[in-house]
Amino acid sequence: MSMLALSRRRHAEFSLPRQDVWAWVMLVVVVCFSLAIVVLPAMMLWLSFREANPIESVSNYSFLHYIQVFSDPFLVEVVANTLVFSIVTLIVALFFGVPAAWLVVRTDLPGKSLVYTFMTIGLLLPGFASAMGWLFLLHPRIGLLNQFAVKMFGLSEAPFNIASVVGMGWVQGLSLAPIAFIMNAAVLRAIDPSLEESAHIAGAKFSQVMRRVTLPLAWPGILAAGIYIFTIGFAAFDVPAIIGWSNKIFTFSTFLMVQLQPTQDLPQYGQVAALSAIVIVIAGLLSWWYGRLQKQTHRYQVVTGKGYRPRILELGRHTGLAWLFLGVFFTFAKLLPLAIILWASLLPYFQLPSATAFASLSFAQYRNLPWDILIESMRNTGILMILTPTVTVAVAICFSWIVLRSKVRGRGAFDFIAFLPHAVPNMIFGVAVLLFVLFAFKGAFLGTLTILLFVFVVARLSYATRMTNSGLIQIHKDLEEAATMSGVSTGTTIRHVIVPLLAPTLLYAWLWIALLTFRELTLAVMLTTRDNLTMPVLLWNVWTSNGLGASAVITLLLMAMMIPLIVLYWWLARKRGVMGVT
Repeated sequence: MSMLALSRRRHAEFSLPRQDVWAWVMLVVVVCFSLAIVVLPAMMLWLSFREANPIESVSNYSFLHYIQVFSDPFLVEVVANTLVFSIVTLIVALFFGVPAAWLVVRTDLPGKSLVYTFMTIGLLLPGFASAMGWLFLLHPRIGLLNQFAVKMFGLSEAPFNIASVVGMGWVQGLSLAPIAFIMNAAVLRAIDPSLEESAHIAGAKFSQVMRRVTLPLAWPGILAAGIYIFTIGFAAFDVPAIIGWSNKIFTFSTFLMVQLQPTQDLPQYGQVAALSAIVIVIAGLLSWWYGRLQKQTHRYQVVTGKGYRPRILELGRHTGLAWLFLGVFFTFAKLLPLAIILWASLLPYFQLPSATAFASLSFAQYRNLPWDILIESMRNTGILMILTPTVTVAVAICFSWIVLRSKVRGRGAFDFIAFLPHAVPNMIFGVAVLLFVLFAFKGAFLGTLTILLFVFVVARLSYATRMTNSGLIQIHKDLEEAATMSGVSTGTTIRHVIVPLLAPTLLYAWLWIALLTFRELTLAVMLTTRDNLTMPVLLWNVWTSNGLGASAVITLLLMAMMIPLIVLYWWLARKRGVMGVT
């Protein structure tokens, strides 16, 4: 083969047809979003060494901000709070999530589909709703249970205090237990029952089988879920903000917000960039550890042959105890907090249930809401709820097509970049976008829905590309090649061949991203002004203004608006067998 022919062959392998406009459009979209995903964290690292504020044009470079961060004694307390909060979150999530997954996957527990349903819905409900409910229940001053205990037993002080690092971890762990459930259900389902049966035949007791066979085989999956949950807890904002902020208990995320929006001094952008750079490194190490665990899972693959069947343990008389465990979790995680929020929304001021309290129940809190602002925030939230999943899914299709169907040189790097928002905490991207707008555009885009749409799309791109990748892999290339041989363009092929075949997957991803967008507080709270206010941020503003009753009403309204989407998501998940039923 001549050098000219070889050159032409390589050019054809690593490029797109010049006349294929839609293929080039998708490549441009992928390149632009990839640059944004890479540049934003890189810019945080750069700004962390820059002494001047982002809006200043000239600056020196040094380790000044890192020195300020590590010399701040309060930061040591913040780091300690964050670690304790994340560890308690992890313990609580695994304590409820792993046993629940085992009960559903490895036993004959009746009503398994109901457990899947509650776990899925629990994952979609916002964490700040649970935090508000638990604060109304166990706040040392206004908490219903504390008020009851003080009056009943004549105590001098409240016996419980949810406004603590451990209390915040308890609430966050309850919110993340469904993640532990979902991630470990797949692991427990894949364990070969013959190993457990051999142990039983050898005379091992149930506890010995669990300790020496089941848990060691499931350990990589449990550890991977633990790393993932710990990472979420480390960067969580809603629960620490609702419970800890007013009590001056700060974790990393709330401390970062205080630095961005101080009540007295100027924003400490340099320190924020330095803190964010530190978290990027920590998140990178955790993601590397998680990736190592994923690569080593082949050592624990024991499912072989066509005769594989999960071993189902008969609970017998222990069925009631199993449902008691699950009932306690569902009550603590969602039912009790929501009931307390409903009670608070109907009272002129928060108080214990009594004849006087029941006589004062009314819808006055609903009538006295700032409805003009609320309606505007509903409109903004609705627009973002429609545009964010639509744009995200469209961009994800571009990424998947370039990675899996094109022959562009280095296309595998695009898939790696699309996964970065999953590894880096969402809050870091929010801060990065804020600083980038201040530095590059002098704050020109602040207060617009465009900036919220952009950061929401970037944050959800990892999940969307995982879904579109898995769907596109299952579509044989022959279908597209047949369309291409007929003279159809890439855009027409995607619109009339790929998208219809991917429709169930795309709808599933669209609904999930829409629900996450509807309840998003962490990203929005940093980039929202009066002009682009969303419902979660309005709720946060009302809550911080001591509008306890009004914030309870807004929470219920927000969750009521989520119900149709949750029902549709549940129906689609059930139809696809995601929830363990068909």
